[in-house]
Amino acid sequence: MNAMTTDILDHSIPEIAARCARGEVSAEEITRAALDRIQSRNPALGAFLTVQGDTALAAARAVDAQRTRGEPLGPLAGVPIGLKDALCSADAPATAGSLVLTRKAPRDGSPERDPERGYRPPYDATVVARLRAAGAILPGKCNMDEFAMGSSNENSAFFPARNPWDSERTPGGSSGGSAVAVAAGMTPGALGSDTGGSIRQPAALTGVVGVKPTYGRVSRYGLIAFASSLDQIGPFAADVRGAARLLEVIAGHDPRDATSLPVAVDAYEAACGRDVAGLRIGVPEEYFAEGIEPGVDAAVRRALDGLRGLGCEVRPVHLPHTRHAVAAYYIVATAEASSNLARFDGVRFGLREDASQGDLRGMYGKTRGAGFGPEVKRRIMLGTYVLSAGYYDAYYLRAQKVRTLIQRDFDAAFRKVDLIAAPVSPTTAFRLGDRTDDPLAMYLADVYTLPASLAGLPALSVPCGLAPAPDAPTASATRSVISSLIDSAIAKAKALPIGLQLIAPALAEARLFTAAHAWEQISPVRGARAPSS
Repeated sequence: MNAMTTDILDHSIPEIAARCARGEVSAEEITRAALDRIQSRNPALGAFLTVQGDTALAAARAVDAQRTRGEPLGPLAGVPIGLKDALCSADAPATAGSLVLTRKAPRDGSPERDPERGYRPPYDATVVARLRAAGAILPGKCNMDEFAMGSSNENSAFFPARNPWDSERTPGGSSGGSAVAVAAGMTPGALGSDTGGSIRQPAALTGVVGVKPTYGRVSRYGLIAFASSLDQIGPFAADVRGAARLLEVIAGHDPRDATSLPVAVDAYEAACGRDVAGLRIGVPEEYFAEGIEPGVDAAVRRALDGLRGLGCEVRPVHLPHTRHAVAAYYIVATAEASSNLARFDGVRFGLREDASQGDLRGMYGKTRGAGFGPEVKRRIMLGTYVLSAGYYDAYYLRAQKVRTLIQRDFDAAFRKVDLIAAPVSPTTAFRLGDRTDDPLAMYLADVYTLPASLAGLPALSVPCGLAPAPDAPTASATRSVISSLIDSAIAKAKALPIGLQLIAPALAEARLFTAAHAWEQISPVRGARAPSS
């Protein structure tokens, strides 16, 4: 594989599809380039759990045959797209990052820590079918926190994904593998799912674009559920236009999902490039509270200045119930998870641990005990507790009332502004292992993404800056000039991405893309790539 062919992956999704359609590069060449990059970069970064090289190449040859016959090609023709391993695909295992969806190891009967031995779905998720119909190539399944429960990808039952900007740091979660696949240049796009920030937070921490659509905008059919009233599938891409094209392909009504909205899909890619002059952008000071890193605060405020310079009107808004979002989310989401995960009991699919003859309850307990990791067990227990007879009103019902108050805050704000702008995460990427023993600190990583999830609103993350790692070496008066220069170089090399979050009213994704694309054109980090890519 020559460098010129491999470099095709560094182009945008629309450019790759256009070059494939013109015959300048074949879908097979693009796919081989992606497989080569996965082979060389994945061992160090852990973005992919499984790779389906043969089926990907077969799909690429089918696209090339279409072009040879003069048939029209789809909008993603020849474009490799990674899939979060919570999405069902008929030609690949699906583990949701959990041992409970694997089989026993033949050697000793223990749960097999090999994602290749995962559950094999008999069907494609709706979004997977739509990607295939658009000509996309699907080379593999991406790493994730177990059942999408986590903010660092350290809850994967197999191995953690690593941030390509600094491999000792987390890429965020739960869709960390999908974000890493794009940030490290293995695939130009990927799909993830966002329940409380699981697309936006890893996109911010790895310097790519990530979009959580309006709840119901994208079908959840074929998504292994975490919290059904919150889960939403969305795209990752290296730039805004690529994310817009991906969402345009996967969005739309699906009768197999009862929550899918029967609303026509807007021309999201065409929205990129529209004028933003006069756009009213609200800034909630509740999102710039104690705990935000100075570098994050400064980068987001610089982005707001940039949007103001493009003619946007930036004004303050108030979202007073934001402070209750973390508590409400971890009641609502865990309650739904405790119900959704009851199906994983060893009876129909996945792991089954044997118990004494006829002891069905014993089999349930042993299977779930061996198959679920600590964080999943913690959330199942919390969800069961808040749904119990003595605590339903005190916790679950009250959390649902708070959710309504958060929705009303957004409704009031959007009567005054067109978009809301805020940080995605209060910090840059933290070190692997730093928060594994502190669940509360991990939960707070999503403090700025949870409100939009609870309200069911569309939101995205677009890169807006780089900041030195807060724990990187700094120059000191007592150190030699040479040491200080070395420290400065290290700090610069370890600069970490920051994301700007834009939130829109329901079904106003086109407005998000217009504003994000306008910012991207003047962003100081436009085109910045991770050192490991």
